[in-house]
Amino acid sequence: MNINEFARALKTYVESHPSKSENGDAKSLLELLFDAYVDFNGFDRETIRKDFHDLYAAMNGKTTQEIDEIIYLVCILCWDHEKTGFQEGVKVGIRLAQEANIT
Repeated sequence: MNINEFARALKTYVESHPSKSENGDAKSLLELLFDAYVDFNGFDRETIRKDFHDLYAAMNGKTTQEIDEIIYLVCILCWDHEKTGFQEGVKVGIRLAQEANIT
């Protein structure tokens, strides 16, 4: 995707997805960026599906309620981990841009 295609896609996305800041849901600009990133970028769904299959297989013999509780915690952990990684990556990118402008 070239920069013009990306700009058009981003404009379309912004127009079709109201800002969470308008609803008071987002706590920071980084959170807004992460939400847009998640909505805009595809994920390797086949790998994720296989990983969940393996996780369910490892929980063989547990009750449905026990499985649901574990899956919920795993999903929260994954979401928080990905969000933190994204936010730290943005911070590093900003710092790199600042240092590039200084020199």
